[in-house]
Amino acid sequence: MKKFIITSIAILGVGTLSAQNVTLNVRLKPIQTLVVNNAQKNVDLNYVTKNDYANGVSSMNADHLNIFSTGGFQVKVKSGNSALQNGNKSIEANTIQIIATAGSDAVNGAQYAQNVQLSNNETMLVSSSNGGVDKKISIEYKGEGQNKYLDNYIAGQDPTVYTTELTYTIVSQ
Repeated sequence: MKKFIITSIAILGVGTLSAQNVTLNVRLKPIQTLVVNNAQKNVDLNYVTKNDYANGVSSMNADHLNIFSTGGFQVKVKSGNSALQNGNKSIEANTIQIIATAGSDAVNGAQYAQNVQLSNNETMLVSSSNGGVDKKISIEYKGEGQNKYLDNYIAGQDPTVYTTELTYTIVSQ
């Protein structure tokens, strides 16, 4: 029997083992999205009383921005113009302040810029070295006090409205 096994191995040959390698790559591309809360697409700063003109007014927009980011990011804002326009009259954009704060589902470790003056140049509002899914940023808009806009009312308009478009952007960092 022993001779039979040895003869069988000699006839069939000894099998050889071989290994093959495969390279697996996990390829991550950066994705950043920023969505403005649909219910807050128009923001009004209403000057109604004498105190409003003296002290300024604000509009707090909780969870104004919703972001998704793979990794660190920056959120920036800019005005379409250096001034808010109504016909031939204007209000300088830099008299409006924007204050970013953590929303109801905040980004861990984010830095929020305070008292950013609106400009037609991009200005950083939020910076984070961490990414996040459906993270919220609240934005407060503040109009100037000290009777700054006192002479900007136009007779026959009720109310007189000055307008500019704001653009928010998100970029990876």
